[in-house]
Amino acid sequence: MTLSSPPAAAPAPAVPTVPAPHRFPPRTGRLLTVVLTGQFMALLDVFIVNVAAPTIRTDLGTSAAQLQLVVAGYTITYAVLLITGARLGGRYGPGRLYLAGLSLFTVASLACGLAGSTGALITARAVQGVGTAMMTPQVLSLIQRTFTAQARARALTYFSAVLATGAAAGLIVGGVLLDADLFGLGWRSVFLVNVPIGLVLLAAGARVLPLSRAGTDRARGLDPVGIVLLSAVVLLVTVPLVLGQERDWPAWCFACFAGGALLAAAFAAHEVRLARSGGQPLISPRVLRTPGVLPGAAGVLLTMVVNGGVTFTLSLHAQGPAAGGGLAYSALHCGLTFLPMATCYGLISLYWRHLPARLHNLLAPAGFLLAAAALAATALLLRDGDGVGPAVLVAYAVTGLGMGLAYAPTLARTLGSVRPEDAPDASGITVLCTQLGMLVGIAAIGTVFFNRAEATGSSAEALGPTLAVLAVTAVVGAAAGARRGVKTP
Repeated sequence: MTLSSPPAAAPAPAVPTVPAPHRFPPRTGRLLTVVLTGQFMALLDVFIVNVAAPTIRTDLGTSAAQLQLVVAGYTITYAVLLITGARLGGRYGPGRLYLAGLSLFTVASLACGLAGSTGALITARAVQGVGTAMMTPQVLSLIQRTFTAQARARALTYFSAVLATGAAAGLIVGGVLLDADLFGLGWRSVFLVNVPIGLVLLAAGARVLPLSRAGTDRARGLDPVGIVLLSAVVLLVTVPLVLGQERDWPAWCFACFAGGALLAAAFAAHEVRLARSGGQPLISPRVLRTPGVLPGAAGVLLTMVVNGGVTFTLSLHAQGPAAGGGLAYSALHCGLTFLPMATCYGLISLYWRHLPARLHNLLAPAGFLLAAAALAATALLLRDGDGVGPAVLVAYAVTGLGMGLAYAPTLARTLGSVRPEDAPDASGITVLCTQLGMLVGIAAIGTVFFNRAEATGSSAEALGPTLAVLAVTAVVGAAAGARRGVKTP
């Protein structure tokens, strides 16, 4: 995967700007800053390694398959264990699980930066994913448990902004760190930068996060059968999504998808049977019956499909060789082209609530449609192999604006009515859909792009069909977001 980079100044620490923490009481404002910074750091590591992949391959002499595991090992373990991490947070306390996950993530980041072989790096990346799966589901749980009413709405807005900008920021920060080559560390700096930030967050988190088990559901079992079934489902879906394109979609990929579908049905049957018998299912049916949760999760997934797909394919085209119809941009140049998209995505995620309240339920479908129109315009502007000029940058900005309008209100609508005791389940579902959406966007949309580029010999000609698929996906998202009867909090 070749997603990329930005500003040529000395790298700033990979931390988000959490706006206006003073609007919350001091302790809760600090809590929000700690958990969102950890969320941002974990999200960066989904993308930051894409930028470092070529130098990792040269330095460690990795094969193509090994390099895929370096990039994907984190994502796979992260996705597989997300729901389990959410359940553990509900049982032992989200504050405790957040710090435990952050500790593991920080130690694994140090191991990544010091890895002397490909095998050691792959193992450390997988452990990073385990830590992230323990940590990130607790972010929404802590927000749900700590904030109420309008304070919760503002906290969810900041959470949306962090997710909205994290993908692009990963490319930007990775490019800056590689360009700066701090202390001659090269690619190792993209991992080692997590260590001091993680240590600061651990110290701060120990002071502001709730560490007691008061209010946790200690009597709730872990549903080991459900954990095994759901983990197997996610594994069977994510592994072929991550590895299938590079291996030309062999038969085992489709066998995995079929097996995943069968196990998903088995998981659903098990959860229903367990709930009816008075047991404690991994995902509470009560959460799934909450108005808007399932449609909202679908909307989150579709938003991230578009987000992941458009960033991936436009980056490939921008950095592709001129002989293959690409623009031959440097990593820095490519990263800078995404700034209008990332900026508009982040800003609208922060400030959409300032729009008239009577329009809030219309924002998600309107955002999807706006993004669809901007993607169609981008396809027309780039169809002849022209560079990214002012008109394309405007189209990128409108795409970011549309996707921000689609994502942030959908997330708020989905989670706003969930009861605090259901926060672990709801956060696990939402974060899982976010992660799977990104994977589907990169894998499925990337397949369309690669197949068309191979058939025509030109990435410029591949963009038209690819962006058309993304636009249609956005239209589907608009239809899903046009539901009625769920009030945005």
